[in-house]
Amino acid sequence: MVNKVILVGNVGIDPEVRTTESGVKVARVRLATTERLYDRQSNETKELTEWHTITLWRGLADVVDRYVRKGSQLYIEGRLRTREWVDKDNIKRYTTEILADEMKLLGRRSDNMQQGGAPQGMAPSAAPQPRPQAAPADVPAAADDPDDLPF
Repeated sequence: MVNKVILVGNVGIDPEVRTTESGVKVARVRLATTERLYDRQSNETKELTEWHTITLWRGLADVVDRYVRKGSQLYIEGRLRTREWVDKDNIKRYTTEILADEMKLLGRRSDNMQQGGAPQGMAPSAAPQPRPQAAPADVPAAADDPDDLPF
């Protein structure tokens, strides 16, 4: 069985980065991917934008914290994961996100300067992290409310 997602897109808002109670860093990024489709009947090019929620753990979350901002272009490899929870009105809700295994910073260096002036290309390696066998112990598999999760 294969569960693999590859995305190249732009970050829509500054990432959310938090640290769990056990000290594990986790980041959430909203990534936009845009397809350009040509409509032969109207002779127009149309754009279809999809928004993806990317979750990154540990070292990748640290790189996101240090170098990724709104507008950054990213290459993401990961896996689809669907979570469910019950909202405040006792309605079961679902969300699908991408758990990132690999991230690469794209774009021109001049576009990716951090506040201190170091280019993103000089970031520590964003190589794939070892895949955990299960979700970290401090992150519930299903929560009563998405606000109970690290995000």
